[in-house]
Amino acid sequence: MAKEELIEMQGVVGELLPDSRFRVKLENGHELVAYTAGRMKKHHIRILAGDNVSLELSPYDLSKGRITFRHLERRGPSASAQQRRR
Repeated sequence: MAKEELIEMQGVVGELLPDSRFRVKLENGHELVAYTAGRMKKHHIRILAGDNVSLELSPYDLSKGRITFRHLERRGPSASAQQRRR
C-alpha cells in the first residue's frame, strides 16, 4: 500500500502541554494537539508559545499533528545579537 498523503498546515503555538506536546491554533481557527518531529528533537530545536510552525496532519485524525518546522520571526539586530551570546 502507498503511504497516505499528509496535510500540511500553518499555525501558532498557543500553550505548552506536558510530555513535550503543544496546543496549536491553525490558520483556519481549528485547535489541535501536536508533538515535535524526531528531527527537531535530534537538533534540539525549542518551541515556545507564540511561535509560528508548520504541521503535518493525517487525513484520518485531524485532532493531532506533528510539528515539522519552526518559522523564525523577523527580529531587530539587537535581539539577534543577544541570541548569539547565549
